[in-house]
Amino acid sequence: MPAEGALSGLKVLELGQAISAPYCACLLAGYGAEVIKIEPPGEGDPARKTGPFFRDIPHHEGSGSFLYLNTRKKGITLNLETRAGVDIFKQLVKGADILVENFPPEVMPGLGLSYETLERENPALVMVSITPFGQTGPYRDFESTNLTALAMGGIMSLTGEPDREPLKNAGFQAEYQGGLYAFAAATIVSFGAMMTGLGQHVDVSLMECMASGLEGSLPFTAYLGAEHNRHRGGNRFSPIIGVYPCRDGYVGVHANAREWPMVAKGIGRPELIDDPRFSTASARRENRDELEALIMGWTTQHTKKEIYEIASRVRAPFAPVLTVGELPESPHLKARDFFVEIDHPHTGPIIYPGAPFKMSETPWQIGRAPLLGEHNQEIYCERLGYAREDLVRLRRQGVI
Repeated sequence: MPAEGALSGLKVLELGQAISAPYCACLLAGYGAEVIKIEPPGEGDPARKTGPFFRDIPHHEGSGSFLYLNTRKKGITLNLETRAGVDIFKQLVKGADILVENFPPEVMPGLGLSYETLERENPALVMVSITPFGQTGPYRDFESTNLTALAMGGIMSLTGEPDREPLKNAGFQAEYQGGLYAFAAATIVSFGAMMTGLGQHVDVSLMECMASGLEGSLPFTAYLGAEHNRHRGGNRFSPIIGVYPCRDGYVGVHANAREWPMVAKGIGRPELIDDPRFSTASARRENRDELEALIMGWTTQHTKKEIYEIASRVRAPFAPVLTVGELPESPHLKARDFFVEIDHPHTGPIIYPGAPFKMSETPWQIGRAPLLGEHNQEIYCERLGYAREDLVRLRRQGVI
């Protein structure tokens, strides 16, 4: 019999769309919680319209984004813009431990579903709200994108070359980081609710999630009174930081003072260790262009695999820049069973990313994303006691 997940027994409702709330609930589900994803009837979560699509054919059951972000969830449809839909939702809340949502701040109160209202239905409810700027503050009602959060959270100002425009991170990292922070908060607060019988409203701001990850930049400014700007090819502490071309792609290197001898040995130039041009961090910084030319002259003669093998022998901090297509073939990820195969009625078996962290006794729980409204009968009839005739009527009325 498979081991239960670490969060087995937790019951979660998700009113999520796109990435942040679905990712939070995906993590909760993967670690054992029962998650019921609630979608509007007809079209469902807008992520169902987001590509890439299976075989490049747009279909509401074939969105790669939706299928990944909603693994191991149950799915129901419910129209919260109807009185009956709101009443049904309140019935679901009575049996829930956690509610995760990422609507704009005014939406839930506008539906008559504010935390204060839901708390009366279930005092132990933990409600997690993920928004671009939080539930309060002068920006709370501003519309935003992932790029907005990266820009206003400070991350973009530190990304890129110093003489060029700031760069965004790849993908939708603000949304995923917001979902990850929300997952951590949901688990922490839910265990507190179990002990006290009282829940909380958790307010997650994507802007603050980004600002909290600025590493040493904010302390740098606070301690030295100077702006922490971007640096080309390194910084005052690690002059050797860069991405260099090689025969079949790119490799990255990040070496501090202790690792400089390893870099010199790795590129086959051990005599450079004591060369006055490079023997100290300040010298390497002053002669960075010359040093980078030497490193690049070596990397362009080798493949990523060759560089990795040579660097490993001398413990030089070179790393191949793996493409997304190369990740599933990584021997390390294969050995750790990171990628998992999940079967789905629309796509058949395909490969998905697995657990972001592993637990020794309570493994990651695998399961597919739900079809739109797939579990309506199970939840409404078996859980809430509605008759099948009620479902027909509610469907005809546009409630489910």
